[in-house]
Amino acid sequence: MLFLLKQSCRLIDVVVSVSGKAAAWLMPLLAFIVAFEVFSRYVLDAPTIWAFDLSLFLFGYIAALGGAYAQAQRAHINVDILYLKVSAKTKRIFNLVTAFCAILFLLILIKMCFGKFQEALEYDYRRQSEWAPPMFHFWLMMCIAGGLFVAQFVRDMINDSYYVVTGKHLLLPAATESEGAEEFL
Repeated sequence: MLFLLKQSCRLIDVVVSVSGKAAAWLMPLLAFIVAFEVFSRYVLDAPTIWAFDLSLFLFGYIAALGGAYAQAQRAHINVDILYLKVSAKTKRIFNLVTAFCAILFLLILIKMCFGKFQEALEYDYRRQSEWAPPMFHFWLMMCIAGGLFVAQFVRDMINDSYYVVTGKHLLLPAATESEGAEEFL
């Protein structure tokens, strides 16, 4: 059972890491599109009809798909005034409560985004712009991003629950495994 838990957590680590790093590769593409639009608009005096919409979608993809990766890297903030004054076990309990609340919120978000995805397909929703690209892909991406975030929180809950019960680490996150951190939270 312990082996299965570790393997599940490692699989989530890999999927979240790959998706987060893949989303990061969209950043140079976003920068190129914005730079091209500026060049086209101010040098050629021929603005594009697609650059704003495409950059908006790419930014949304980067931000949403990077959320689970940021959680895996512990890049989100805590309320340190309380968090830093409690024991490691209490910190893990705080993490469990936070993760539970976050998962509830994310499941509602996924449900709503999936409904929007279905509507966008059924009614061919498009952005209200001159280019008018379809919107279904954005809502699908939000469902995927929410699912990745839920998976990361489930992984964290497994790890934190194991620590609360046994007092030992099941797995350290990739950011601290290589450093051999003993007191990761």
